[in-house]
Order: sequence, then structure tokens, then C-alpha cells
Amino acid sequence: MLKWAIIFAIISLVSGWLGFGGISGVTATIAKILFVIFVILFLIALLAVIGVFHIL
Repeated sequence: MLKWAIIFAIISLVSGWLGFGGISGVTATIAKILFVIFVILFLIALLAVIGVFHIL
């Protein structure tokens, strides 16, 4: 998930640098959404691991 967010961020930067503003905006939005999903899933996994080790 994080890999795709980084890829879309790079595409956004390159397309913005080349002057494709529409594509840059869309890929930046996709990168932001993927990053937020990654952070949420990471926090859920972290809380699950903490919960498992807390029980033990």
C-alpha cells in the first residue's frame, strides 16, 4: 500500500514538473488517499499486536 502511495506521489511530482496540472492533481489525491489507508491499517495492526502481547 505504501509502495503505491509513493509511486503515485512520484508520478504526481513528475507530471507537475512537466506541466500536466490535471494529472498531477489526480495522482496527488490518489497518493494521499492511499497513504491515509496505509496509516489506518498500520495503526489497526499495531493495536492488534499490542493487544495480543498484553494478554500474554
